[in-house]
Amino acid sequence: MSAGRLAGRYSLLRPLGAGGMGKVWQARDEMLDREVAVKELTLPEGMSPKERSDSITRAVREAQATARLRHPGIVALHDVVVENERPWLVMELLRGRTLAETVREFGPMPPDYAARIGADVLEALGMAHAQGVQHRDVKPGNVFLTDSGRVVLTDFGIARQEGQATLTEQGLMIGSPGFIAPERLEGRPGGPASDLWSLGASLYVAVTGGPAYSGSAAQRVRATLMEPVPIAPGPLGPLLAAMMAHHPAARPDARTAGEALRQVAAGGAAPQLPVTQTVTAPTKVKRRGGAARWIAIAAAAVVVVAAGTTAFFFLRGEDDGVPSAFTVPMDVCTLLGSQEIGSVLRTQSPPKGRPDADETGPKCAWPLSGSGVGLQVQKDSDTVDPWSMTDASARKLFQNQKRYWARYNEVTWTWPEIGVKDSRQATRTPLRTVGGVGEEAFAFELKGPTGRVHTAHVYYRLANLVVRAEYSTLANKPTDDDVKQAALRVAQASEQALRNAG
Repeated sequence: MSAGRLAGRYSLLRPLGAGGMGKVWQARDEMLDREVAVKELTLPEGMSPKERSDSITRAVREAQATARLRHPGIVALHDVVVENERPWLVMELLRGRTLAETVREFGPMPPDYAARIGADVLEALGMAHAQGVQHRDVKPGNVFLTDSGRVVLTDFGIARQEGQATLTEQGLMIGSPGFIAPERLEGRPGGPASDLWSLGASLYVAVTGGPAYSGSAAQRVRATLMEPVPIAPGPLGPLLAAMMAHHPAARPDARTAGEALRQVAAGGAAPQLPVTQTVTAPTKVKRRGGAARWIAIAAAAVVVVAAGTTAFFFLRGEDDGVPSAFTVPMDVCTLLGSQEIGSVLRTQSPPKGRPDADETGPKCAWPLSGSGVGLQVQKDSDTVDPWSMTDASARKLFQNQKRYWARYNEVTWTWPEIGVKDSRQATRTPLRTVGGVGEEAFAFELKGPTGRVHTAHVYYRLANLVVRAEYSTLANKPTDDDVKQAALRVAQASEQALRNAG
């Protein structure tokens, strides 16, 4: 590049702004006689060759992802130039201000105006998703409001195309804390539902004037993973909360969310959206330790893996026989014996426990055709393993679980191993306090379309552990009370096994 001219045709006029990945210039395309925006990739001093390579890869990915997208709601990419060993992206010049700048200058937006912005962004995202591109950095700073009234989604710098490796797999922090969906914080690649979550968080800023989760980057990550979704005031509140549900399956699909946003934009009230959540499928989830890369956690604990199964053990308290802490692993599947499983499942040939684990903790399932028992020892996102939990963190986790389930009346339910391969709608019964198990406990049931209870859950806390016990049946013979009592027996038997283990 010479004398402020790029590739012999783009004259750099003045800087428009700068971000973590580069500086944006107002420029003129001398060949076509039009003004454009040029993004210059700037690399900090002292970067390793790999870091420089990753940063350049990110910029090239922006060009690849954006170039294939043609939509009025997506900033248009005109050209890519490589000079001085780095790429320069030539884009359409937008005049106006970002959503973040607008809120900072004018304060919270009226709900109908914010809803119109959200619907336009969602339409642009839908087009990108249809071509297999996830944005992965939807935030107020990347939503541009032009002077002509267009709403434009910018900066596809960390976009991901289906089948393409993600930069997070190379150990980089990708995205903006507070606007990153929980599943991506946990190390999973995410999908269209993750962009929907980020849009919900952005619209929360639009209608309230502040973020849903504030504080340092680590505090925002921790709050996203652990705290209940806040409810914004006004007609958009419930809709945004649904868009920001912790689990992707609990969020509305893009079409439903878009229609609801258009309805509010037209001056109406948002429709009541069914909140869904997969609650029982004991599926295998590969742990990447994604959240641990975001938050440095010092945990003084001995981690033991016995026969490939994550588990726990405890130290007994001095007075009342209640363990003071669970610190060493024990196989979760040993907490229920074959006689207990056979009694609950009403079979003389009880199944063997199937150990498993996901981001919420180790678990075991005993499925039969038409019925099953499940047990899980849970942990919060700040703790590596359940046996590293403290009494205080377990109390908080227990209360968070209680608040979480109190929010959802309608859920989807599936358990392929017992024969429920497709999601089924279910209604949650009111939460109730349960005595006689753990130091504190609550329970609820799920009812099918006929109103009959088919699944029962019991959550209890014992010292620094939070345990979830469940029982499900597809048979018509057991009464609602039978199903409730079966889950309670599972909880009581597992608690007794914990107390007796030491």
